[in-house]
Amino acid sequence: MSYKSILLHIDDDPGCPARAELAIRLATRFEAHLTALAVGLPMHLPQAARAIIGPDMELQYASVARERMDHLLAEFKQQVSRSGFSSLETRGTVGDPLATLVLHARYHDLVIVGQHDPDGARTQMHDGKRFQELAALTSGRPLLFVPHAGRFTKVEDHIVVAWDAGKEAARAMTDALPLLKLAKRVTLLVVNAERVGRHGGEPGADAALFLTRHGVKVTVMREHCVDLDVGTFLLSRLADLDADMLVMGAYGHSRLRELALGGVTRTMLESMTVPVLMSH
Repeated sequence: MSYKSILLHIDDDPGCPARAELAIRLATRFEAHLTALAVGLPMHLPQAARAIIGPDMELQYASVARERMDHLLAEFKQQVSRSGFSSLETRGTVGDPLATLVLHARYHDLVIVGQHDPDGARTQMHDGKRFQELAALTSGRPLLFVPHAGRFTKVEDHIVVAWDAGKEAARAMTDALPLLKLAKRVTLLVVNAERVGRHGGEPGADAALFLTRHGVKVTVMREHCVDLDVGTFLLSRLADLDADMLVMGAYGHSRLRELALGGVTRTMLESMTVPVLMSH
C-alpha cells in the first residue's frame, strides 16, 4: 500500500505555503500524483437581494473569486517549479468549498488541509473551523491536517498513533500505513485502557502485532490520564515524546441532525502542534 494520489487544499491562509511544502515533499517521497484544489466562495444572498443587485454584480463577484484562485494556484506552481517536482495538476472552481473538497477527496489516497487559525484573518475561501470539522467527518478519506503556524519539513521520524481499539482508530492506523512504514520510530499510545473494555487482555498488543507484520517499528506505551482531559493529555505527551505527527480516529456524532465532533477530536483540531492524520 502506498499513496499514489494526494490532494492538497489551497486557500488564502498565510500558512498555506508551508502546507504546500509538506505536500510536495510527501508526493515526491511516494512518487505520487499531486492535485492542488482551490475553491472560491460564491456570493451568498437571499433571492430578494439577488433581484436588487442584478446578475452583473454576481458575475463580477465570481470573476474576483476566480482571479483570487488563479493567483493562489499560480503562486503554488512557482513553489512546485522550484522544488523540481513534476507530477502536478491544479484545479480551481467557484462553489461550495466543503462539497467540492469531499467530491475530489473520494478519488485520492490522502488529503492535505490546513488547520483553522482562529486568531488570523478570516479566509475568503471557506467558512473556517466548521469546514475542517465537517471535512474530517464526511470526506471518506484520511485527512492530514497541518498546523497553521510553523514549518513541517518532515513528519515520519517519530509518529504517535493514538489507539483506543475503536473502528475510527483502526481506520486511521490502516490509512497511515505508508507513513508508518517510513517512520524511524512509531509509538502506539494507549490512554486509560481500563475505561475501555474492547482492548483485550494486553491493551495495544494486537495493534502492535498488526503493525509489526507490516514492517513498522513500533513501541507500545500505556498511560493513565486523571487530571486532564484526554485531548489535552495527548498534546502534552506529543511534546514530551518529541513527536513529528499524530495518527488518530476522527470521532463524531449526530446532534439534532447536525454532525458534531467528539471532544478529543475537537481539541486536536483546535490546538494541534504537529500534523495530525485523521480518519473517520
